[in-house]
Amino acid sequence: MSPRQIRVAVAGAAGRMGETVCRAVSGAPDMELTGRADPALATSVADVLALGPDVLVDFTLPSTALSHAREAVAAGVHVVIGTTGFDPDELDDLRGGPANVFIAPNFAIGAVLMMQFAAQAARHMARAEIIELHHDLKVDRPSGTAVRTAALMAAAAGGGVEVPIHSVRLPGLVAHQEVILGDVGQTLTIRHDSIDRESFMPGVLLAVRRVGTLEQSVVVGLERLL
Repeated sequence: MSPRQIRVAVAGAAGRMGETVCRAVSGAPDMELTGRADPALATSVADVLALGPDVLVDFTLPSTALSHAREAVAAGVHVVIGTTGFDPDELDDLRGGPANVFIAPNFAIGAVLMMQFAAQAARHMARAEIIELHHDLKVDRPSGTAVRTAALMAAAAGGGVEVPIHSVRLPGLVAHQEVILGDVGQTLTIRHDSIDRESFMPGVLLAVRRVGTLEQSVVVGLERLL
């Protein structure tokens, strides 16, 4: 007998990321797309939770992602959050709850590597700045990826280091980030580009597969699963 498929509902399903997640879940042999929540579809998160998913994937807005997570955990449904623009500490009340919560500011494997490389470099270079570039409809600035990168770099450098972030919003962009580090007589640039939203899907599917087995919750960062 084959193992039971993971039942997945998507919040923000009518958005560009949400639509891409729905296609990825539908194409995964070990997953079943059970519900699509979005105001544009006249379907609420409560509606899709009533269908009994194992995992809710949220790509919505900072103003709604927190309430969706609390609603899902209360229903015993694990949550994978790709929405950015809020402080993960705001979900501290869900630690040790009946379901797990996983948050990632970026699900692209290359972006995770970029953040790790930048943190490593921050230990050896005098100063750094971050330039993040996204499409013109992105709500939050700076991006969650940039905020996470700056925090990792500051921690790696021993704390007390401020990494300035510059945000660019233009049509034609998807998700891009440069970390520029400088020291005497030299600079080092670390850059990652997502030119298609498909770049995020392997990380999203990995999180869906792993969120139910996390030994603690809330967990932040795709590097925690790699």
